[in-house]
Amino acid sequence: MKKIPLFSLPISKLEEKEVQEALAKKPKVKNLEEEFAKYVGSEAAVATANETAALHLAMTAIDLKRGDKILCSVNSYPNVPEVVRHFDAEPIFVDIDMDDFNIDLNEMEKILAKNKSKKLKGAIISHIAGQPTDLDRLYDIAERYNILIVEDANEAMGATYNGQKIGSLKADITTFSFNPHRRFTTCAGGMMSMSDGELETRSRLLRSNAIVKSEWGEDGGLGYVYDVVDIGLEYEMDDLDAGFNLAQLAKNDEAIKRRQEIASIYHKELAGTPHIELPKEVREHIYSLFIIKVDKNRDSFARELYKRGIEVGLHYIPLHLLSYYKQKYNLRVNDYPKALRNFQQILSIPVHEGLSDEDVGYVIEQIKEVARSRV
Repeated sequence: MKKIPLFSLPISKLEEKEVQEALAKKPKVKNLEEEFAKYVGSEAAVATANETAALHLAMTAIDLKRGDKILCSVNSYPNVPEVVRHFDAEPIFVDIDMDDFNIDLNEMEKILAKNKSKKLKGAIISHIAGQPTDLDRLYDIAERYNILIVEDANEAMGATYNGQKIGSLKADITTFSFNPHRRFTTCAGGMMSMSDGELETRSRLLRSNAIVKSEWGEDGGLGYVYDVVDIGLEYEMDDLDAGFNLAQLAKNDEAIKRRQEIASIYHKELAGTPHIELPKEVREHIYSLFIIKVDKNRDSFARELYKRGIEVGLHYIPLHLLSYYKQKYNLRVNDYPKALRNFQQILSIPVHEGLSDEDVGYVIEQIKEVARSRV
């Protein structure tokens, strides 16, 4: 029986070369930031230890305070509301769009139209599975209601909207991940992109404990003298991770192309399969995840695939169903009906560059076989 992992992390000689250079004390972080800014087309990029660090640093950079409110989709990874709660601020959950699983912009605008609080500071917008939300509409809403936008592009590195890469558009800050599915400890790393020079300067300062140092020099400067000018964090990326991530960045477009090829095969071969609904391509989609819907008994369907060697996933359990948020905000199961209905059916199947055509064929064959046996 084949074993098909949900994710893989292909490593080549390029990663080995970059890591060896980092071990030889060749700086890599600045190089990664420069290459990333070129890749997405942003004014600046700031590297962090991981993607949650990037989101947390973004909240620090926009000066989130106790009692502030941040809108976010109820269909997000837990680190999204988590970084808001760490400031004793409040995440305001929004239901989802059933076509792309992203935040429902109609619901978001309704909340903003009813809002009377000056504490509603902004929104974290997650691009689920590598398909962006309607950014033209989003930026229009943000401008009209004067809110900050932080885009959570952890699953959308290299994704485009109207031909432009996510991270180069109108968000105040966009955050990314070099290890979006947290399945491998080989490397870690997050990234922030922005065009505002003040946000960049503040992010760099706060990333390093808000420490400022004097420099050794003829004017009498002492290099070991430092001061702390704000409440900062310790979120720098190290050169080993930066070297590894440089190699991964260089291969990112190739990886996207392969995922899109696999997704195209899935769409062709699984079309019309009983009990299965395939993802909708509403906009450009890089398929960081391939999320199908199973119309009945999703969990038994998943269990059967797993028995046949196919690892599957769930992206995501709606935040209002998680114990902390359910209890903290007294949320009910039916408060977000579209997210709930979506959650009851979704299933992520393997779609990564490590899959061979034979692997893809096996996944298709097993899905069809399991689907045929259902009543």
